Amino acid sequence: MKFPKDNRKERIGWYFYDWANSAFSATVIAVFIGPYLTEIATSAGDVSGFIHPFGIPVKAASYFPYLVSVSVLLQVFFLPVLGAIADYSHLKKQFLAGFAYLGAFSTMGMYFLEGGNYTLGGILFVVANLSFGASVVFYNAYLSDIASPEHRDSVSSIGWGIGYLGGGILLALNLVLFSQAESFGISKGQAVRISLSSAGVWWAIFTIIPLVRLKKRQAIKHLKHGQTILGIGFRQLYHTIKSARQYPQTMLFLAAYLLYNDGVQTAMAMAATFGHEELHLGLDVLTTVILIVQFVAFFGALIFNYVAQKTSGKTSIMVTLIIWTGTCIYAHSFLQTEMQFYWLASVIALVLGGSQALSRSVFSLMIPKGSESEYFSLYEISERGTSWLGPLLFGLALQFTSSYRIAILSLIVFFIVGMFLLARVNVAKAQLEAGNVG
Repeated sequence: MKFPKDNRKERIGWYFYDWANSAFSATVIAVFIGPYLTEIATSAGDVSGFIHPFGIPVKAASYFPYLVSVSVLLQVFFLPVLGAIADYSHLKKQFLAGFAYLGAFSTMGMYFLEGGNYTLGGILFVVANLSFGASVVFYNAYLSDIASPEHRDSVSSIGWGIGYLGGGILLALNLVLFSQAESFGISKGQAVRISLSSAGVWWAIFTIIPLVRLKKRQAIKHLKHGQTILGIGFRQLYHTIKSARQYPQTMLFLAAYLLYNDGVQTAMAMAATFGHEELHLGLDVLTTVILIVQFVAFFGALIFNYVAQKTSGKTSIMVTLIIWTGTCIYAHSFLQTEMQFYWLASVIALVLGGSQALSRSVFSLMIPKGSESEYFSLYEISERGTSWLGPLLFGLALQFTSSYRIAILSLIVFFIVGMFLLARVNVAKAQLEAGNVG
């Protein structure tokens, strides 16, 4: 049975997965888990400041960064194979459900992190972050099913915007709980554990909506005698990589995205450190800025969708990259006060939602039919698997110049080179190469 691509109920269901999973990225990743897990590890460390997960000596302060690296490496390995399996078996919806709830329940389990239980915390975080990345692959792959090409920018932008709004609402509630913990009769540590687990509960509850609304479009393909699911996954992945040379414009866009998105992610990751170290801003200011980003990004996604309708998705992304470049120059040369930091955060939030939402919708136009999960797995790991490049350049610039301003300025390399590659992408030709015209 065929379903109309612009079915409103299905689109609304799809939007709600962004609302659901953004609680994890906003509350867990952006604010609470890093400092809290580091505190647990430090309290359990020996006199030299080391902990020993699975017998491996690890500096307590380095434990969380290592966990992030492990979860990213696992995504780089697993996501393309999972995407290939999902496309072959037509189990995209089942994979979305499985990884969403594995991630949600792992996040709920973070309520039990206390004392020196850093090993449990590490396992839960790695599983949750891996599951988050995997579920997003299958969620993104639905974009081609629920929206015709002319509506992709709008649908993707609304999805991103709703995600920022949902993540921001839960984060605001959790920050109130944390700041007023004594008034609620609980400790700061318990407030953090409640906040972490609340993201899992939010994720689990709101995932029900997309699972009810999203439709299965193809019959499940069962394995033949002698076949294994992993064998099929690796063979399908090999075929995808081998055939990727037929889609040079798609690969060029992926290379551009790899670079400019690395600049985006590094700027976001280092913004709080820059504000604290260079401008000497307090934690209260930095958490307020995080909330500003969440809510302003909602409007940013919608504003740049309007720009895309008047121009094109590619042109709108180019505009956001010009603004990103400008923010780096401003931070280097002009940023001095707390109020200026707030204004800069607002500008960043406006372009953040637009650059991410439109990148997703433009890429969806370039994917050969039937390979959506595989190509979105490559899209996802092009973000996560290279996320060390920006921080490396930032760190090297800081090491050799001892200047956070020069370090933040160095990130314009990613925006300028990414812009140069993106300018060479012919979206119409990419659609034609992928068979998505007509």
